[in-house]
Parts: sequence; structure tokens; C-alpha cells
Amino acid sequence: MAGTILITGASGYVGGQILNELLKHGYDVRLVARSEQSADKAISNFPGMASRFSKAIVPDITKAEAYKDAFDGVTGVIHTASPFVLHPDDNVKDLLEPAVNASLAILQAAHEWGHQVTRVVATSSFASINDVLKAQRVGYQYDEKDWNPMTWEEASTAPGVVAYCASKALAERAMWDYVRDNKPKFTLATICPPWVFGPYAHEITSTKHLSESLGQLHSMIGASDVPPFDFGGCADSREVASAHVLALEKPEAAGERFLVGQEFRFQMAADVARAAFPQVKDRIPEGQPGYKEPAYNVDGSKATRVLGLQYRPVEETLKDSFAQILHAMEVEGTA
Repeated sequence: MAGTILITGASGYVGGQILNELLKHGYDVRLVARSEQSADKAISNFPGMASRFSKAIVPDITKAEAYKDAFDGVTGVIHTASPFVLHPDDNVKDLLEPAVNASLAILQAAHEWGHQVTRVVATSSFASINDVLKAQRVGYQYDEKDWNPMTWEEASTAPGVVAYCASKALAERAMWDYVRDNKPKFTLATICPPWVFGPYAHEITSTKHLSESLGQLHSMIGASDVPPFDFGGCADSREVASAHVLALEKPEAAGERFLVGQEFRFQMAADVARAAFPQVKDRIPEGQPGYKEPAYNVDGSKATRVLGLQYRPVEETLKDSFAQILHAMEVEGTA
């Protein structure tokens, strides 16, 4: 695939790594942002590459018409923007409607104005696969056939974290339904990672606005206990980015969803951090070294078979995560 790739959510943690991957693959990038300032900030993380970027200012990504002038020369779309709100005031207004409407808007816009677009890749989540109400589900193996079964009605009154998980499933289902019903010229692929760890694509100098996932690791420093089981899987930010670009390029990815991830427990993070970073060993809870809580398994092998994605050892991902967090702590004087 040649030409320009339009991307939403590029200023985020995963979005930055996707930008890096697109540039490495030789693409030009059309950044969708709510403001010039936001777009310029994202571009500034890639010094010397400004000529490879163009901007589309879209104040409201839930409105298809807001994208009308964004598709000139665009041959592919990567949609990563979605609300990540774990404590919403109103589940419907803060989570469900924005997630579904933004997902449908990008498809509607690509259908109407993206005449050269051949593939849309959307960032979904393991939350759209995992049946969160079944908790640890010992012995079960999740893969792409599975769906979070929560309905809109159930999600509208569910606890915040449960509603967030449901929003990912409802948004992804809405995208697949749209493609089925409207039969656009482009094909769709979705990427469904669990916790995303690993580094940002650029240096970080503060821990104040870490991604939710890296915030979980940061919060282990000074904690009294290892966090309990929640998502039993993780992926590296660089792997998630690679999966998006491979899904953009591979003909075999058309119409497919991909669980991108490997087994994870927070005890693994404690073990890695305590071994690799002596300066914080006494500030990270020891827990039960080597212990793996019984729970479900995640099968991320389809991404390897179909996309050719190669996974790093989870220990490498965790080590790189803590290294970047500790650097930021040193810069801000909280190490």
C-alpha cells in the first residue's frame, strides 16, 4: 500500500508508536487532531520528519462530516481514538455514545469521501473479547472467536470499568455491522490488545500523564501489595503498533480481528522490576516471586500466523517500561 495513511488518536501512547511504525514503513501520515496545537505536539516528537506529515483538524470525531476534507490522497486509515474513562459520571454520555459514534463516523467518512481507501484498521481491545463478569475463568483460552457479551442496556448502568470494557465491544461490533450492511470498497481489520506496556515512542520527562497501563506499573513503586489479577494478558506498545501496520498491509487481514498479547500477571512485573532495578527493589512489593494466579489464557498466535507478528519476551517489555518510568521520575525529582 502506498500513499498517505490517516490516523486518529496519534497523540496517544499507542498512537505515537504507530506513527513511528508508519514512518519506518515509508508512509506519509495525515494526523487527525482536535487542534493545530495537538497535531504539532505529536509531530514534534519526530524531529526532521515534518515533511512526512499533514494535518486534518477535526474538532468532533463523532461526526462523519467533520472529516469531509481529510481524505485527499489517503489510501488507508488507522483509527485508535476512543474514550478511556474508567470512572465516568454518565456511562452513556461519557463512554458508550462517544466510543460507538466515533467508530461509525470514521467508517462513514471513509465510505463517503475516502475513495482511495482500501483498508481501515481499528484499535479495539481485549476488553471486547473478555467476558469480564466471568472473572478469572480458570482453564479457559480466549481468542478472536470470543466476544464480551454485555449489552448496551447492561453497560449503561454497570460499574465504570465494566462499562468501559463493554464500550470497546459495542464499538467494535458496530464497525463490523457497518461494513456488513454498507459493503464499502475498503475492508476492515481490528486489533484487540490487553494491557499495553512497553515504551512511549519518545522520551517522557513526567509521570503525571502516563497511559492507564503504564500508570499501573508506576503505582507499584511504593505500593504495599502486588496488584490483584485483572487482565491476564499484555502486549508491547511496539508490537501493537506493528500489528496495526501489518494489518494495514496484509491482504489476509481483511475482515479479521486479532488478539495481540501474551500471558501476564502483575507478579511478573514485580519480579522483573525488583531484579532489574536495584534502586527501587525495596519500594516494590515482593509478593510471591514466580507465583502465577490461576486464570484464563490468552491466545495471540493468530497475529503471528496471519500477520507475521513477532512477540518479545514479556520480561523485556516490562523492563523497558520500568526503565522509561524511572527515567521520568529522575527528571521530575521523584525517583
